[in-house]
Amino acid sequence: MDVWGRLPGGSRAVLAASTRLTTRTWSGVALGSALALIPAAANADDIQLAAAESLERLSIEELANLEIMSVSRRPEPVSEAPAAIFVITNEDIRRAGARSIPEALRLAPNLQVARGDSGSYAITARGFNHSTLTANKLQVLIDGRSVYNPLYSGVFWDAQNVLLADIDRIEVISGPGGTLWGANAVNGVINIITRDASETSGTLVEAGAGTRNAQVALRHGGRLGADGAYRVYAMGFQRGPSDDAAGEEVSDQWDNGQAGFRADWSGARDGFTLQGDIFAGEPEAIPGEVRPTTINGGNLLGRWTRRFADDSVLEMQAYYDRSRRTVSSGILSEIDTYAAEGQYAFTRSGRHSVVLGGGVRLNEDHFAPGPGTAFLSPPDRSLRLGQAFVQDTYSATSDIDLTFGLKLEHNSYTGLEYMPNARAAWRLSDDALAWASVSRAVRTPARFDRDLITTGLLAGGPDFVSETLTAYEIGYRAQPIPAANFSVSLYYNDYDDLRSVEGQPPFVFPLVVSNQMSGETYGLEVWGDYALTDWWRLSAGANFLRKDLELDPGSHDVFGVQYAGNDPDYQYTARSLMNFSDDLELDLSVRAVDALPSPHVPAYTAFDARVGWRLTDEIELSFSGYNLFDDSHPEFRNSSTPLRQMPRSFFLTTRWRP
Repeated sequence: MDVWGRLPGGSRAVLAASTRLTTRTWSGVALGSALALIPAAANADDIQLAAAESLERLSIEELANLEIMSVSRRPEPVSEAPAAIFVITNEDIRRAGARSIPEALRLAPNLQVARGDSGSYAITARGFNHSTLTANKLQVLIDGRSVYNPLYSGVFWDAQNVLLADIDRIEVISGPGGTLWGANAVNGVINIITRDASETSGTLVEAGAGTRNAQVALRHGGRLGADGAYRVYAMGFQRGPSDDAAGEEVSDQWDNGQAGFRADWSGARDGFTLQGDIFAGEPEAIPGEVRPTTINGGNLLGRWTRRFADDSVLEMQAYYDRSRRTVSSGILSEIDTYAAEGQYAFTRSGRHSVVLGGGVRLNEDHFAPGPGTAFLSPPDRSLRLGQAFVQDTYSATSDIDLTFGLKLEHNSYTGLEYMPNARAAWRLSDDALAWASVSRAVRTPARFDRDLITTGLLAGGPDFVSETLTAYEIGYRAQPIPAANFSVSLYYNDYDDLRSVEGQPPFVFPLVVSNQMSGETYGLEVWGDYALTDWWRLSAGANFLRKDLELDPGSHDVFGVQYAGNDPDYQYTARSLMNFSDDLELDLSVRAVDALPSPHVPAYTAFDARVGWRLTDEIELSFSGYNLFDDSHPEFRNSSTPLRQMPRSFFLTTRWRP
């Protein structure tokens, strides 16, 4: 919830658990490992293939026909998806020089991504990026596994890491997706999809070091019999320090290590995936700390797919996820998640494309407070979730599709919730699509909404109910000429029962978490690509947001509507990708972000550049510079901690594929 960021010694410490991790010596390991492995010979066929793939990724037609899953939970090209969706490809990530998932998400013009310090990010779509780095209206999935945290309905970004070279694509939907993806898919959905193991055979060594960061990664893949493939990986990385308000380095750097595997089997009718990861991070010792800061955990997921003769598809998956973190104030939190779900997609009468499914999830958590900190009552709780959904896309004519869907979801706090959705898509031509939608989404209560207690100061939220959204959207997507495409969407969001923190007259304390805020937001999102030549592509995007929130009559909220989210009114992005030859790339990007109102953060413009050079068919080098316009600047601010600024930095990466 929003108040703990202002509670002395409170549970805000949980939300910033990874900001004090020790610097390691990855730099020497990274550069030494890579340079020692330079091969003596080159394979001309491999380098020509790699260059051709890179140029193909610059094709506008290729971009328009990328196959996605997130809008309808069935394969469809981006050009026919009736939603505001942006796709980040593996090639986009490589050429941006991104070193983490949050940095890769900066490529999506329909997201607000702001870095709070060395390891903390505030990420949201369409507003409500809370000043305590606890955005709670965005659903995030990694290979179908929800990384939602039941403590505060958000994501601990420090614990979400994937070997970026293994990502196939990231599908980013701005706007509600509750019908298919459930509660918390209020303002958007981020779906991170990694490559099949059959696409990552062989060995990859990637290492890099720079002025503030360092990383090293090893991956190896191979065959499992005639129909199977596997890969295993291990990586370590350092997130270097940020600067304080005076521009001096602070000791908030942190390190992490992660390892995992994936195996895929594919037959004529059946496919099976088994994958898992483990991770850990260690903090630097802090004088006077009650408990060392640590993060660790892991997950295991299995998925079975059956394809029938009539082209219908049945998919079943189950996963287990465990996360544990301690912080210097003495707080310990542990969460175990067990989930099983399935879906069946089929066509009927040639005009109905139906997907239906359901699932169950169990979250078991334990929260132990430190001396004098906030606590959860009860300290242990099991939260159960059951859901069922159906969505039908009906081809009314050859050019008009109508989609109707409904999800029913039952949770331990508020019981049954419903999330309907209606969409219409009109193919104006082979290269243009207009769409409109109306939908309802909810954010169900989290532990911090109901159970967070500070003696004499905060009495939890025993009557807190789900926040609700009714969203109206229209959009247009087109490829007017072969060399260009663009997407534009307008939205109006009507929110009710938003979280407030109420004083209790006549003495104010203890505060109670309630639902006495409501209001509306509306905005515009636009982006597009233009290929000037077959070796040079430009892309640009912008989003504009206006909020009009108010407290309900009789409310005694102590923080005001500005505490609901700290969001810019506008954001602009632009990129230039150039292939001067098969071996040399130059990539430039700029983003301009409006000032944040409360707490105030000045507007800033960030300019990044990357030069990529393929030395041989096996060795690729890249040199990147970040925030080149200034020495340092803040992007976000936690209202209860000192200001942190993001410094100019440089990074050298080498990638070896023997």
